[in-house]
Amino acid sequence: MPEAPLLAGFDAGQTHCRCRLADREGRVLAEGEGSGVSHLAAPDGGERFQAALRSSLAAARAAAGAGAQPLAAAAVGASGIEADSPVQSLGQRLAAEALDLNLEQVLVTGDEQTALAGAFAGDAGIVLISGTGSICVGRNGDGELHRCGGWGWLLDGAGSAMDIGRDGLALSLRMADGRCAESPLRQALWDALGVSLPHELKARVVDPAFGAAGFAALAPLVAAAASAGDPAAEAVLRHNGEALADLVTAVAAALRLERPPLCCVGGAIEHLEPLRSWFDRSLAERLPGVVARPPQGDACSGALALAAGLLSR
Repeated sequence: MPEAPLLAGFDAGQTHCRCRLADREGRVLAEGEGSGVSHLAAPDGGERFQAALRSSLAAARAAAGAGAQPLAAAAVGASGIEADSPVQSLGQRLAAEALDLNLEQVLVTGDEQTALAGAFAGDAGIVLISGTGSICVGRNGDGELHRCGGWGWLLDGAGSAMDIGRDGLALSLRMADGRCAESPLRQALWDALGVSLPHELKARVVDPAFGAAGFAALAPLVAAAASAGDPAAEAVLRHNGEALADLVTAVAAALRLERPPLCCVGGAIEHLEPLRSWFDRSLAERLPGVVARPPQGDACSGALALAAGLLSR
C-alpha cells in the first residue's frame, strides 16, 4: 500500500453508498459499500449523508488494508445536489466534516455529473440515467454542460421506475372503479402491496415510508404486463420511453450535438425491456445517427476523476 494520502470517489445512492479508493496517480485500490442517503433537506438527511460516507469509506479502507490512511481529496455524487445551491453548500460542509477534510479538498455534486465524468472522461457526450428517478446531462466539445430533468420525484420523474410504478397504480384504480377494462396487472400490483381495496391502496402510498422507492419497486410488474400484451400497461411504457427520448433530444439541441455519443445507465433503462424498446424507437425518429455506447467508467470512476481535479486547483 502507498503511504501517500488517498483519493476517494463516492456514488451516494438511496439504498447504499459506494466508495472507491485510489492513489494520487489514479490507481484503484479497493471499493466498499455503506448505508444509503436521503435528500439533504429531509429531516434526517444530514445524518444519513454523513453516515453513508463514513460507513462506505470504512468498508473501502478495510478492503484496501489502508487502516486510517488519510484522504487527499474526495468527490461525492448524490441525487438532488444542484450546482451553486444551498443544498450543495450544506453537502460540502457535511462531507468535509465526515471525511476529516478541508472544504477545498471536497466536491459534492449531482450524481449525473459523476456519471458524465465517468462515462466520457471529459469528452463530449450525453448520459441518460433512468433508475428510481430520471435525468439527462451532456457536454459538448467546448466544455458546455446542459441538463434536463431530475427535478425531484414529486415533480419530474417521467421515464423513471418511480413514474412507471406510480402510473401503473393509477391505472389499477381506473380498472377498479370501471374507467378502463380490468387486466391481470391490477391484481399483480395489489398483491405485491398486500391490499385488496382502493382505500387500502391510498393509505399505503401516502405512508411516508413508501415514497419514490415504493413506487419504483412496482415498475417490473408493469413492464411484465406490457411484455405480455396488456395494452394499458403498454401505453404506460410507451409514454415513459418517449419521455426519456425527450430528455436526450433536448440536451442534444441545447449543446448543438447532431450525432452525439450516448450512454444509458440505471436499473430501469437497463432492465425494463419495453421501456428501452420504446425509448430506442422514439429516439431513432427524433435524433437519427445517435451513437449508443457503454460508458468508459461508472459514477465512482467519475467521482475519482473529479477528486483528482481538486488537487490541481
